[in-house]
Amino acid sequence: MRFVASLFVLLLAFLAGPALANKKKDDAKSAVVTTAGRPPIPSATDPENLLYLDLSTGGRVIIWLRPDAAPKMVERVKTLTRQHFYDGLLFHRVIEGFMAQTGDPKGDGTGGSTLPDVPAEFNWLPHVRGAVSAAREGSAEGATVEQVTKAENSANSQFFIVFNPNMKLDKKYTIFGRVISGMEYVDTIARGEPPTRPSRILHAYIAADSPPAYVPAPPAPEPTIAPATLAPSKPAVKPMLKGKPAAAPKKKAA
Repeated sequence: MRFVASLFVLLLAFLAGPALANKKKDDAKSAVVTTAGRPPIPSATDPENLLYLDLSTGGRVIIWLRPDAAPKMVERVKTLTRQHFYDGLLFHRVIEGFMAQTGDPKGDGTGGSTLPDVPAEFNWLPHVRGAVSAAREGSAEGATVEQVTKAENSANSQFFIVFNPNMKLDKKYTIFGRVISGMEYVDTIARGEPPTRPSRILHAYIAADSPPAYVPAPPAPEPTIAPATLAPSKPAVKPMLKGKPAAAPKKKAA
């Protein structure tokens, strides 16, 4: 019986072998088709493609940059980071459930760097939670083709980090990275358009440049409130009881 069982197992293995080999070939073909024409995906541990944002909300955010999907925007962010352009900039537009936007030296959404605008690099990456995408000018309804094209190619220094998935933005804005660590510090960025007390980027670094450890922001000074000036009080009038002054009440011991 054991001999017969062994022969049966060998027969099954013989028959299954070609099927498994063909499945592996099909999977390999599928993978080639899926990635055909795209540059290789950079390693998520390559320090040249890791952007550090030290936030005033209490920690360091690590963003995996994707030069395979948006090489021009990644190069722009690296250049500005190494120029310390982002150090101290505010999150000037933060919408609950949507995104947090920064990168404007004016702090009101109208500014940018002195470098030329970056052409659109709309790609296959989705606007999921933690996606980092280039901000640009919007185009009004009824805009001409020229106006739409100008708006699409107006990215410069500003970018936003997505709180919740928003696939309506896919292929309309250039995604160039994704948060892989520290999203909890993004979640606590002050909301508002603009926020009353905005959060900020303390420092931005490229990991390959051997940045120092995160250093918390010094506590903000409490606002000074001048003491109120009180008018001089008049002496209290003792109550009268049947025409005679009432005895002053005794103070209780504390």
